[in-house]
Amino acid sequence: MAEFDLINRDPNNINNHLKVQFEDVLAEPEGVRSLDCVWKLSYKCFTCWKSLCYFIMSTCCGICLAAEWGCQFSYIAFLHVWNITPCFKILELNCGFLQKLYGLCIHCCLDPMCEGCGLIFHKFQKN
Repeated sequence: MAEFDLINRDPNNINNHLKVQFEDVLAEPEGVRSLDCVWKLSYKCFTCWKSLCYFIMSTCCGICLAAEWGCQFSYIAFLHVWNITPCFKILELNCGFLQKLYGLCIHCCLDPMCEGCGLIFHKFQKN
């Protein structure tokens, strides 16, 4: 099993949109101010509850959800290996055949007509 980083748990930055801080959610504009103690306690409550609720939810549900997502992605891999990729291979083979057939028909029917028209128009000359 490959080692993983316990510090940087989003190395590919797939959840950058979830970086929400107190300042991103609550802000008092100029002229509207609460008491400093209220603002400080609000900050502490926000960060505490955000961390605590995430901790509780991830502890209660994280392992089960990780197992479910593992099953989902294994099912997708199974479908691709045993169903979707072979279907695409069949389409590729059949389309290759149809492409050759279409090209043969075009060359047999249209090439002589186009060559004939070309010879006719080639005889026209500017005086």
